[in-house]
Amino acid sequence: MMSGNYGFMGGGFMWIFWILVIVGLVFLIKWIVQSNKLAESGIGDSSLEILKRRYVQGEIDKQEFEQKKKDLLS
Repeated sequence: MMSGNYGFMGGGFMWIFWILVIVGLVFLIKWIVQSNKLAESGIGDSSLEILKRRYVQGEIDKQEFEQKKKDLLS
């Protein structure tokens, strides 16, 4: 009769498998959270939003803003 004691070859590998699954899930969750933070921080902004931000910060003047806006929208 089997006693249910598989030793390291049976039970040990199952523990390693489940530990790897849990570690994989932790990394997956961290990756999802990080990608959401990047999207919320404005990295995924459109070209027009970036152009507006540059104009407001004074990096470009009104004439350059209008020309680039026209180029983007055409």
